[in-house]
Amino acid sequence: MIEWIIKILMLTSSLFILLAAVGVLRLPDLLTRMHASTKAGALGITLMMIAASFHFFDAVVMAKSLAVIIFILITAPVAAHAIGRAGYFVGVPVWSKTIKDELINCYDPDSHRLMSGLETEEELEIYRQNLDLKPRIRVTRKEKE
Repeated sequence: MIEWIIKILMLTSSLFILLAAVGVLRLPDLLTRMHASTKAGALGITLMMIAASFHFFDAVVMAKSLAVIIFILITAPVAAHAIGRAGYFVGVPVWSKTIKDELINCYDPDSHRLMSGLETEEELEIYRQNLDLKPRIRVTRKEKE
């Protein structure tokens, strides 16, 4: 019985990974390709790790499989978000049939500033006055005692 569960999990895992690969090849732009590879790939790896846990049925293997699953589920969406954001800001073209672009009025490509849309009029006025200033990273220093 457990062998059938392992076979079903591995088959489903391989189908999801194949779906991710086909999505990367067939989808039209960076954002949709990343969506396919992240979602289907993470689910495929998760199912594969569960199958490995059932196959070996050892506490060490189960712990390592759980660690891999948690690592994939935490890092894959974050990495996809970072790559998508960088691609958008660099100017990678989106698909021509994209319906909604919520960042188009919030991102200034000259100063590389991203507005949230919730700024007050005072904040917008300060921004308009300081268009020539580049964004800075604020570093707080510990004061010497």
